[in-house]
Amino acid sequence: MTRPGRHVLLIGALALVSTLWYVMWTVTGFGPVFVGYLFMPIASAVAALALRALRRETPLEPVGRRFWRGLEIGAVLVTAGFGLLAGAAVLSEPVLPDMPLAGAACAASGLLAAIWAVARVPVGVTNRHERTRQWLDRSIAFIGCAAVLWHFGLLPLVTSDDDWTPGGLAIMILGFAFAAGAITKVSYIVGGPVDRGAVRTAASVGLAVAGVALLDGKFGYNGILPGQTLCLPLVPLLMAVAAYRQRRAAGRPSRRRGNVWLPYLAVLAVDVPLADVLFRPAVRDGFWEGRLVVGLTAAVTALVLGRQFLVNRDNIRLLREREASEARLQYDATHDALTGLGNRVLFKRRLETVLADGPATVLLVDLDDFNTVNDSLGHDVGDELLIAFAETLRSAAGADGEPARLAGDEFAVLVTTPGHDRAVAERVMAAIAAPISDHRLLVHASAGIASAPAGTPASHLLRDADAAMFTAKQRGKANWVRYAAGMEKPAQAHAQLGGDLRRALDAGEFKLVYQPIVHLRTGRVVGVEALVRWFHPERGMVSPIDFIPAAERTGLIVPLGRWVLRETCRQAAAWMAEFGPDVLEKAAPNVSVRQLHDPDFVADVRAALADSGLPASRLVLELTESAVLRGHQVLRVLHELHDMGVRLALDDFGTGESSLSLLRAFPAAVVKLDKSFVDNIELDEPGSAAANARQAVARAVIQLADALGLDTVAEGIENQEQADRLLKLGYTVGQGYHLGRPVSAADLTTRLAAEQRSLRAAA
Repeated sequence: MTRPGRHVLLIGALALVSTLWYVMWTVTGFGPVFVGYLFMPIASAVAALALRALRRETPLEPVGRRFWRGLEIGAVLVTAGFGLLAGAAVLSEPVLPDMPLAGAACAASGLLAAIWAVARVPVGVTNRHERTRQWLDRSIAFIGCAAVLWHFGLLPLVTSDDDWTPGGLAIMILGFAFAAGAITKVSYIVGGPVDRGAVRTAASVGLAVAGVALLDGKFGYNGILPGQTLCLPLVPLLMAVAAYRQRRAAGRPSRRRGNVWLPYLAVLAVDVPLADVLFRPAVRDGFWEGRLVVGLTAAVTALVLGRQFLVNRDNIRLLREREASEARLQYDATHDALTGLGNRVLFKRRLETVLADGPATVLLVDLDDFNTVNDSLGHDVGDELLIAFAETLRSAAGADGEPARLAGDEFAVLVTTPGHDRAVAERVMAAIAAPISDHRLLVHASAGIASAPAGTPASHLLRDADAAMFTAKQRGKANWVRYAAGMEKPAQAHAQLGGDLRRALDAGEFKLVYQPIVHLRTGRVVGVEALVRWFHPERGMVSPIDFIPAAERTGLIVPLGRWVLRETCRQAAAWMAEFGPDVLEKAAPNVSVRQLHDPDFVADVRAALADSGLPASRLVLELTESAVLRGHQVLRVLHELHDMGVRLALDDFGTGESSLSLLRAFPAAVVKLDKSFVDNIELDEPGSAAANARQAVARAVIQLADALGLDTVAEGIENQEQADRLLKLGYTVGQGYHLGRPVSAADLTTRLAAEQRSLRAAA
């Protein structure tokens, strides 16, 4: 148990002994009178020790420490004052002593110190509304308390025939003032540096002091001894309890509770003197006293009515705020925060309601290539596009449908007008035919329409609409398709493929094959392009045409690409260690745009080179033009790679719309002529515009590359005639099935070993 707790028990025991002694003395008249004066100074000394221990052992704010110091000083002075009174009682036995002047001064100073401490403690009132409530509650408390103290204490005291000493009279008046002031002070507490319960307990000391004054005023000198033994020991007890409560509240948040009982206690307090005025003729006949009590009662009643009016107004306001908050939470739970459209929860709820009563039709809409906007222009522009598209969808649906945003760039329309589903779809497609959003972006969307009879589960109808939308995307995007039986099978297979990708990565089902990059004049392998293959345990080899788009869509292209990069570097370093550093000039894995947007991509490249020991100049990352045209972030990553010494190859060069402009911003080291310009390049057909165009493009590319200091690689060489023609045009390096099909690392090792033997034999 803490020291304040022990102090509370000790003072409580003293108060109990004091009460028992007075009862025994009253009944038997046995024992010296001065014993009744000893309990108060002893208990006050213990209370002073409790307050001192609290200040020294409990972390307190400076203002709180000042409050408890004031109470401690008050307790010390009260101990001294009533100690002097106890000494006077011993000397005057068996006559009741008068309060010595020095004792009265000490006790009065102690009361003033306590009053000052309570008056100065902050109660957490910070705004005008709370200040109004504070003064209203304080007025109620003051009038109610003052009415009781005046009628039953102060008035009888000043009109009494007893000859009170000035010191004793001053202490009793101060006791009344302390009681009224303390109750008024703590009638409204919001917070503050001192625990609410501790402040109110300390302020309750005033009630004990007022009890003594009331006894003295009511019974004169006959009330002194019961006041000393019954009421006064409560003063140090309450101080010790307050210290104990503060110790327990240290470090814990204060619970805010309203003054619920204040109006009832105040009305009860003023009703007591009112009842005394009404039922005691002597008091009732006192004109001014009766008027005063009635006036105080009326004042408290009016103030309580005003307080209750404010409380009711606040309760109504809080109730409205709660209703508004609940409405806002309900709205937020059923609406998309970005676009303001209903979300999946609300849409599914509405769809289930419609299907419960009859048939329903759903239009599912998905923006085509929305990730391109996010990747190239940033997510802020992407959000603006979604907002603009939501507004476009709302306008296009009109009175025929209820639009919603289900997730990401996927939207839906619940068609509410039967037979208007086709019209809604066509209005949506027509609305996005023109640029939308503040950035004037031209977007396309794919949509699927599905209908279902009453009783169909909402999830089944959404599944059918999704299957139709997937079919629309497979047919070239930017169109809409109505669901037909069996459409869900390709979509399910596509989804299953995405699920198998994760398992395949963990199971090690992906393998790399390497297509040789060959010197056209010597036929020697100078580099390899790494190509990934998936050997499915049930489906056999899955074509990259099938699984690469699924990996892009699911984001698994990032870990897959990371594995391809590390494996390519490891294998290339192994070949160099086996056959010498000149065996390969380049090892070229392909890189997707999703990898370039991965914040860890540059670190992945650096780690792959460091772990394998492959020189950065031997690593060539192959990129498509569409990957390079993805904004400033991608260009920044490419320049970081270039600064590391990694070479960058522009794959399928010549097929894009910005090939030439790319060479100015893109730090390319290698240009790969697309296969479409190599096909039939060997043919000499007089007057053939197609053949002449292919040769002209190939010649222009090699001249441009030479002028810019770039290496070139011709792709898709299918026969020796094409190789000869390209060599004649100035190309020295190429790849294609004629020069070497993609093979496993072991097969390519065999070819490299054979070439090395040939080189040694020739030397």
